[in-house]
Amino acid sequence: MKIDRIRLDRAKFDMVDFTKHPTGFSLVYQPGSRKPTSAYAIRIYTDDGLVGGYVGGNSIAAAQLRMFGDYLIGKNPLQRELIYNDVKRQLRKFDKMGMGFVDIALWDLAGQAHGAAISTLLGGWRTRLPAYASTAAGDRNGGLDSPAAYADFAVACQELGYRAYKLHVWDEYEVSEVVATIRRVREAVGPDMDLMLDPGCKLETFAHAVQVGRACDEANFLWLEDPYKDTGISVFGHRRLRELIRTPLLQTEHVRGLEQHVDFAIGGGTDLLRADAEYDGGITGAVKIAHAAEGMGLDVELHTPGPAQRQLMAALRNTNYYEMSFVHPKSAEIGRSQLVYADDYRDGLTAIDADGCVPVPTGHGLGVRYAWDVIEAHTVETVEFR
Repeated sequence: MKIDRIRLDRAKFDMVDFTKHPTGFSLVYQPGSRKPTSAYAIRIYTDDGLVGGYVGGNSIAAAQLRMFGDYLIGKNPLQRELIYNDVKRQLRKFDKMGMGFVDIALWDLAGQAHGAAISTLLGGWRTRLPAYASTAAGDRNGGLDSPAAYADFAVACQELGYRAYKLHVWDEYEVSEVVATIRRVREAVGPDMDLMLDPGCKLETFAHAVQVGRACDEANFLWLEDPYKDTGISVFGHRRLRELIRTPLLQTEHVRGLEQHVDFAIGGGTDLLRADAEYDGGITGAVKIAHAAEGMGLDVELHTPGPAQRQLMAALRNTNYYEMSFVHPKSAEIGRSQLVYADDYRDGLTAIDADGCVPVPTGHGLGVRYAWDVIEAHTVETVEFR
């Protein structure tokens, strides 16, 4: 089997009631707004008629694909390890985001070839995954605009069945307000719900990170993630922070690939590792990170929702929660556009069952059917490699 052709489409959709924060880069609630957003769709065709596909990625991944797309033509699509290492070298001067986009599609193709879900190919056994509600960033527009609003939403998520809740706070913040929010949420949900905080690298100083971290200690938070404006990449800085607070740190969302994740952990900069199938070399790369973490006795937490994340998580022991990203009290289905799916797959606030879990798709490959006709109807640019 050989790769015969690759098609990459960029489709445009509108995200309703959300926009970029005017003084930062967070996605925030703004009623009545419409924010254009792109979805990148890749299809890998083989000479024997099989097709592997994936919808996700970003403009950086799409640009990097142009650097190695021609190399893929004629290759055996089942030789993912060879492709992973060759492309890794080709992108050595860059962040390697383009690797994951292609690797996920190759895994989907492998599932078609073997007649099995990706989780089965990985040796997976889970059929349901516990999810946590991961909020959108704080706003001042009547959504997540106060400690009380975060607390009320946490209770609503708890009542829906979520076992855990993660706060993303304001771009413009006061430490005292963040601390008050941490305390208010814990008081609202009681001792049994796991709570996490992800400032998204917004805290201006190391001292702010210490203050917020100590508030997390008092409220018994499960983890603190990417607290301050080093952008989550300083091994030394986070090792020092770990010495000053008790709450476990979750780092490595902003470093790329196996080697940097291992260096971060061995250097003492984190308690739990973050991995992303798109960011870290695809499912191939994310599995390497998860197994490296397992070898050090650590857990790995997967970033963002999606069918690739579900297939991967179903085959990992050392992981805890599926991230249901960007949930918000005023918009139940923010996140991945449901328009791209032709079946009943969905992510969003109400996509969990009564026990707070999501199912692992059981179809071949990623286990989902994409609405290629809808994607093509919204496509504004197409690139092909032959």
